[in-house]
Amino acid sequence: MKSKPWLTLSDARSIAAAAEQEAIRNGWSVTIAICDDGGHLLWLQRMDNAPLMSAEVAPEKARTCVLTGKPSKVFEEMVNNGRYAALRLPVVPLEGGEPIVVSGQLAGAIGVSGVKAGEDAQVARAGVAAIADS
Repeated sequence: MKSKPWLTLSDARSIAAAAEQEAIRNGWSVTIAICDDGGHLLWLQRMDNAPLMSAEVAPEKARTCVLTGKPSKVFEEMVNNGRYAALRLPVVPLEGGEPIVVSGQLAGAIGVSGVKAGEDAQVARAGVAAIADS
């Protein structure tokens, strides 16, 4: 039997708090979603004035990372580079999702939505950094 790290509610709170602080520091209103390694939602937080649709998009960005083990930006770049078949994959090809890797294993993912794609990713990476390889 193998053992592996998993995200706790405390971890999700730490990740979300770090992501929220990055968003606040930049004056951005976003939705932050954190999923476990099965793609199940552990945390959803829509900041005041975040776009309504971001509450649907952020969890899907996180699930994209769980399904693939890759940042969601990978799939946005595929589509932007003309690989339109990627639109048929069960993923959201929008930057802003980042996998959460602990001790070399996928423990979950964070998805952020509400501002420009690169800004969403910046907020997500700040959240990941809160528990990076802890």
